[in-house]
Amino acid sequence: MDTSTVNSGEQVDRQSRILEAALGLLSRHGISGVNMRAVAREAGVALGLVNYYYEDKSSLIRAALHRIDEHDLMLVAPDPALSPDEQLRKALRRVAGPEFLTTQYLSLRLHLWALAQADEGFALINAAAFERYLDGLATLIGNARPGLSRDECRERAADIVVVQNGMWLTALLGVDKASIQRSIARTEEIAFAA
Repeated sequence: MDTSTVNSGEQVDRQSRILEAALGLLSRHGISGVNMRAVAREAGVALGLVNYYYEDKSSLIRAALHRIDEHDLMLVAPDPALSPDEQLRKALRRVAGPEFLTTQYLSLRLHLWALAQADEGFALINAAAFERYLDGLATLIGNARPGLSRDECRERAADIVVVQNGMWLTALLGVDKASIQRSIARTEEIAFAA
């Protein structure tokens, strides 16, 4: 057995558990609830291991923000097995998946937005992540509607994000569950408009 592969896998798993623990604490308690000791306890690892991977709380939060960025990019990742129209519809519906419409996830989003307002470094990470998501969504729109210019695709993508964010806030408030379906339909109208 190749122990370097096993050790590498264990390392990735521990690091992933640490990041998930940080995100969980952030969603429940905000930035004040995230400290190295609490993250270690939540992840079920030694404090020294958290300190090994992350220099300080700030570097841990940056890594957590990058993890959310990776998840967001998967929302707009193309699926070559589908037609361009189906890829776009699938991406527009993904954001309303049950894993995103939970109080814990939506609370995390609110805390991340607040962090971006409070810290310039976090704001830069958030802005870059937003641009990547917007570009991914605009690319899907352009593939489904090749007659649109890149600027038109980005404008539609930005309008869709506004609806998606409103949908998330509505889900958090628990108001009119049918509004989620209307929001998805509205994003499709924006994306596919002639």
